[in-house]
Amino acid sequence: MVAIIDYGVGNLFSLRSSLAEIGADAVVTSDEKVIASSDRIILPGVGAFEDAARKLRESGMADVVRREAALGKPLLGICLGMQLMFDKSYEYGEHEGLGLIHGVVRPIADVIPDDYKIPHIGWNALRFTADSPLFKYISEGDYVYFVHSFYAADCDESTLAVTEYGADLTAAAANGNVYGCQFHPEKSGTVGLRILKAFLELHRTGDLK
Repeated sequence: MVAIIDYGVGNLFSLRSSLAEIGADAVVTSDEKVIASSDRIILPGVGAFEDAARKLRESGMADVVRREAALGKPLLGICLGMQLMFDKSYEYGEHEGLGLIHGVVRPIADVIPDDYKIPHIGWNALRFTADSPLFKYISEGDYVYFVHSFYAADCDESTLAVTEYGADLTAAAANGNVYGCQFHPEKSGTVGLRILKAFLELHRTGDLK
């Protein structure tokens, strides 16, 4: 079973529908016992980092996510959910993240040309920077769907893929059993479903760094 964490932020039901389409047993939940009994966890997220991080802490889900990740359970963060995995974010201030993937979140405005639109919205190609089981069913150059104004930085050792939008922006990252996609697999058609399928096949590990 896949536990989709409900902490008041995220595209929960479209994600559950995408998982159902590939035959996954998925539940939207904030129940610690359900999450503990799950085989895999997905942390979605849309909106502002500070608000999402606060809701994650206040709901108790921040501790749950850290605990389950430390046990080696496969964990996937999507969009803002991925950004929350990092050490901190500089989105309108400085805010602490979960510290599960080393690096920080910064404005894409710092690195892209002035004439590029923010937020970055639309389909962009992936360029792999590391081998990953998450990409076993897709090919380099496949397109996925992005909606974001901030990106993960200072995380070269953890980066799995980048996308070009006036600069190379982190598209996916990982640390052991913890994975993150800046794009939305649930909005990325067949390619996104294949990524979710690969995530469902990941096994429990125990090698967070």
